[in-house]
Amino acid sequence: MLLTSYDPFTQEFDRLARRVFGTTNGAVGRRSVMPMDVIRRKEEVELRFDLPGIDPESLEVTVDRGVLTVSAKRAEEYAEGENPYRRERVMGTFTRRVSLSDTIDAEKIDAGYTNGVLSVRLPLLEKAQPRKVEIHTDGQKEIAA
Repeated sequence: MLLTSYDPFTQEFDRLARRVFGTTNGAVGRRSVMPMDVIRRKEEVELRFDLPGIDPESLEVTVDRGVLTVSAKRAEEYAEGENPYRRERVMGTFTRRVSLSDTIDAEKIDAGYTNGVLSVRLPLLEKAQPRKVEIHTDGQKEIAA
């Protein structure tokens, strides 16, 4: 059963904040600045972050006490004399934190950045990988009719 709570004050505050600022909790228009997909495989979990236009030198992935932190920076791209007429692309430093399960092998985490997508591979410990469980039986018993 899924339990959810209804808090009309929080919903109204979020609605007003979106209307006034266009953002709530680091999300623009209800979308994250650093959207992420999570893919589960037999031996690993992969996180894919959309980070178009990010300089790979500005990317940082760290693991500390069971929390994976991804940071990126997108710098202003306007030359002298250029004044933005409309800005929809978010500039600045972005951070996203993901709590890791104790089934992740933090020592073997690997990351790569290609075509604007940061892929972080989180290998699973052997104990977390799916395995087949053998079923033992005591033998068949005769059924008397």
